[in-house]
This record gives sequence, structure tokens and C-alpha cells, in this order.
Amino acid sequence: MKKLLLAISMMGILFACSTNSENSTKVEGNQEAVKTQVETGDFLTFGTSITSENAMPATDFLSSFNDDSTFVKLTGKVDAVCQKKGCWMNIDLDNGETMKVTFKDYGFFVPKDIAGKKVVIEGKALRKITPVAELKHYAEDAGKSQEEIDAITEDKKQVVFEAEGVLVSKI
Repeated sequence: MKKLLLAISMMGILFACSTNSENSTKVEGNQEAVKTQVETGDFLTFGTSITSENAMPATDFLSSFNDDSTFVKLTGKVDAVCQKKGCWMNIDLDNGETMKVTFKDYGFFVPKDIAGKKVVIEGKALRKITPVAELKHYAEDAGKSQEEIDAITEDKKQVVFEAEGVLVSKI
């Protein structure tokens, strides 16, 4: 009987310690949001599972974007990430500007240390006027100084992106 219990215990320990490529945890401060990370080849997947196939460079897309909103898959380099929760990121547009990326229904977040990494995002791009209060909130989340936050005095018309899925390069 002792050998049977020992064998069952060992199997339980092995099962608990086995490497699983999916990791799902509650995100601190928001019990509704679940951060899901799945390893897929050269990328980590957050949100809905997507592929990198047919992703258009964000800079190419923006030069041809004329609609008020459209569903698209883009690729780009992360410029900045929300340092409080990872609840938004900015994609570098190579022209001195960035595109704000948020996550559908606040349902997942990305790691806070992915600035400089290549990402693939799939979701809805839309033109939006971002009010001063929201711009100041983003600046605060990014860890900007009070002086930089106070310098924000005008709404900003921009293209924003609501991602359903995100691939983050492991490299």
C-alpha cells in the first residue's frame, strides 16, 4: 500500500512539474482580465491565437488607411508598454509617431518588458480623437514625469488599434 501511495505521489509531482506551453494567470488589480501566454514557435501568443502569415507592416498600412475602421493584421516594433499592467502598447511607425494598441475587452495584457520587440497584431484599426484626460492617463501609465503630463493640453486625432490577438517575438 505504501508503494502504491508513493507511486501516485510521484506521478502527481511529475504532473505538477511538467512543462506546459500554456500559462494562464489572473492579472493583479483586475480579476476579470486573464493573461494567457502560449508559446508558438518564435512567438508568444496573447489573446486570440493568430499567425504571422499575411501581416502587413504597420507603416505601409497607415499610408493607405482611408476608412474609419477596418479589421487587419499588422506587424511592427513595440516602442512602449504600459508599465502598470501591460494593458496597452505603442507600435513605432518610423516617422516619429506611434500607434496606440489596446486589447479587446481588456481581456488580456502583454508583458511590460517587450519594448523593442517585433509583434504581430490582429484586430480593428480605427481613427479616433483621444481626449486630453485619456492622453494624460496613458502618459502616467508610461511613467512620464509630471511636467510631461502637464504639457498635454490638446486632444489628439490618431489611428488606434484594438487587438484581439498579439504575437510577441521571443528574440
